[in-house]
Amino acid sequence: MPRESASEKPLYPCKSDMKIVLVMLLAIAGLAAAPVLAGAQSPADSADPAATFAGTTPGQLNFYTRPTEATKLHNYLFDGFGPYPISVVAGAAAVSQLDDSPPEWKEGAAGFGRRFASDYGMQAVTASTRYALAEAFHEDTLYYRCQCKGVFRRLRHALISTVTSRRGEDGRVVFSFPALVAPYAGTMTAVYGWYPRRYDAMDGFRMGNYSLLGYAGANLSLEFLYTGPRSWISRMHLNNTHGAPVATSY
Repeated sequence: MPRESASEKPLYPCKSDMKIVLVMLLAIAGLAAAPVLAGAQSPADSADPAATFAGTTPGQLNFYTRPTEATKLHNYLFDGFGPYPISVVAGAAAVSQLDDSPPEWKEGAAGFGRRFASDYGMQAVTASTRYALAEAFHEDTLYYRCQCKGVFRRLRHALISTVTSRRGEDGRVVFSFPALVAPYAGTMTAVYGWYPRRYDAMDGFRMGNYSLLGYAGANLSLEFLYTGPRSWISRMHLNNTHGAPVATSY
């Protein structure tokens, strides 16, 4: 199959875009590896709402309650097939339609349908990989809102949670291989499964970067947009999509 001509849109984004993505990914990884990790996480369900997490080590999370298999399955179904991923996929497909990407899929209703099915497939593979690997590694990848005060502490908590999870009955915080690998599993499956043949591993890696950043954005929305059970985000079933207990802020 012939390659794109110079007059067509380039396959890869400009180097500055890639640098921005890589810097953001490195920032998230640096936060996850920081020794203050324990101080950034917060209890999911504590008997004492005034208790802070900052002075606690991961092995002392006596407030932690490991989610049931039913809760984890609910989270998987919501993340992979619920109204939130469908709305995100529809938006992403619309953007790709406007950008005519990939151009081989043409425009019109048929083109939008292929782009929607592609993005939905990537999301389903990503959620399935995350759920399956989390089960294999005995990890709890549910999102727990921070009880801490301050925008930057809550921001750090949300970003760290993108690449971390809880493990064991005490809920100790660990670096999450499933959370890191899952976005790339979805995009690589698309590249080698149904994308045009000119796409390769570099494209899968590039799209995986954006998918991982999308998870970070979802955590930020869960952290900052929730304002109570009567809020619009709760009414749309977007609040606490990960099914984790919501602790009372202090």
